Amino acid sequence: MMKLRLKPIVWLGNSKDVVRDWPLATKKRAGEELYRLQIGSEPLHWRGMKSVGRGVREIKISEGGEHRVFYVMRRDEGILVLHAFEKKTQRTAKSDINLGKQRLKLWK
Repeated sequence: MMKLRLKPIVWLGNSKDVVRDWPLATKKRAGEELYRLQIGSEPLHWRGMKSVGRGVREIKISEGGEHRVFYVMRRDEGILVLHAFEKKTQRTAKSDINLGKQRLKLWK
């Protein structure tokens, strides 16, 4: 039997703590979506976030409100979680986009 090799997740800034503080159903959905990435699949609900940076995507979670996770895939490092937040308005706040950009820039 072949063992499944999961891609590692690297949490930048306080993103892991933010996800830990989400309601249980939201946290569970985030975990399921990140697991799909770890096994080499696509998340069920995502979109590209060119406004944050090249290759950055956003996982969309609609459990217990609107929550988002910005991430980018890196061949060597695995999955970089740049930012996680609760979305309060229709448009993604400029401050969330800027924080994602800043963390991506610091990583490079």
